[in-house]
Parts: sequence; structure tokens; C-alpha cells
Amino acid sequence: MTAKVKPVTAVILISGSGTTMQNLIERSRDGRCNLEVLGVISSKEAVPGIERAKALGVDTRVCSRADYTDAVSFSNAIFKLIAAKKPDVVLLAGFLSYLNLPARYRGHCINVHPSLLPKYGGKGMYGMKVHEKVIKHHENESGCTVHFVDDVYDHGAIILQRKVPVLPEDTPVTLAERVQAAEREAYPEAINLYAEHRLLQQGPVVKVLPQAPISGRFAKTT
Repeated sequence: MTAKVKPVTAVILISGSGTTMQNLIERSRDGRCNLEVLGVISSKEAVPGIERAKALGVDTRVCSRADYTDAVSFSNAIFKLIAAKKPDVVLLAGFLSYLNLPARYRGHCINVHPSLLPKYGGKGMYGMKVHEKVIKHHENESGCTVHFVDDVYDHGAIILQRKVPVLPEDTPVTLAERVQAAEREAYPEAINLYAEHRLLQQGPVVKVLPQAPISGRFAKTT
């Protein structure tokens, strides 16, 4: 009999609609994602994601980027809220603000991006802007990337990617729908691999192990 995997605890960071956050919470509750969401933090006031999180009964806070003059002070405030929850992992779900990542969260902070990184990533590349660029450059495929967060926008070691076709009749809206469907599957899959202790980072590369190593949830080698 296979041992039951203990859910990882998480705080989810949002900046907008909260649909990715809602997907993770719903899948954590129906057993498709080995996750326990301890709280949600928004970097913006009055966005739909705040009401979504509250409706789901999740502790929800706002730490507005507009209240801080620089990324360091903002990041310190965010991680102070996170530290109070003591999560295993921090999950970015449509979070648009730059974070200075404390050392203790390296390898324990994950993001999903709506393109096949390293293409169409970086500062200012989010949401519909990404899909507009993909279509403008006549790409045949797009998709999503789940990756560990580091100190550069959309740069950390890639955990997994899922591809979708770009159709001749696509608009940014129709392509976004296809990419978002891929994200709804890929992000929980990556979290499950993390929960199963099957992610091994070797420098900029993440290997998915066929089974968990004896020690550690996430082993990092140099």
C-alpha cells in the first residue's frame, strides 16, 4: 500500500482576480492537490481575488504595494505576514509585485507563468500582454511554466512546463483560455511533486525523481 502523502502548507500571494488561487484551494479540498492553504495575501486593495478567498473561508490579508516606497520594505512586510503562518511553501498566483526573497524561502517559493519560459517572461510580461506577444511573433505553440522563484522576474529553475497549440484563428483571449486550462493542471501537479519530495534542484535545473529521496522535502545540490 502506498503511504498517504502529507499535504504541504502554503500561503498564496495574489494581485488580481484570484482564479489560480481558487483553483488551488478547490483542488486542495477535493483531494487532487496535496495542499493546505493557511492564508492568502493580496498586493492590491479591492481586487476580486480578495472576495474569492474570503468566500472560500480562507484567512485573507492585504499588503498593498502602493503603501511602500521600495521593494525591500514591501517584501519585508509580506514575509512578516507569511512567517506568522509558518508555511512549508509560498505560492505566487497572479502576483505582480517584485519580491526580495529571503534565503529561507529559496526552493520553497513557486510561481506559474503563462508562457514557455524563457520566452515571454520578465518585468511587465504578465496576463494578456504575454498572449499578445506570442500571437504577434507567430508562435506555433505556447503554454505555461511552473518554476521556483529567485531574485529575477520569471527566471528561477523550471519544475515543469505544459504546451498548448497556437491556432491560426487565435486571439489573445482564446489563447489565454487554453493556457489557463493548462495552468489549472500544471500548478497542482508541481505542488504534488513538491509534497511527494520528488524535486531535486541541481543548479538551475530541477529533476523530477521517480520516488522521494530518503532525506528532505526538497534537496538542493551544487
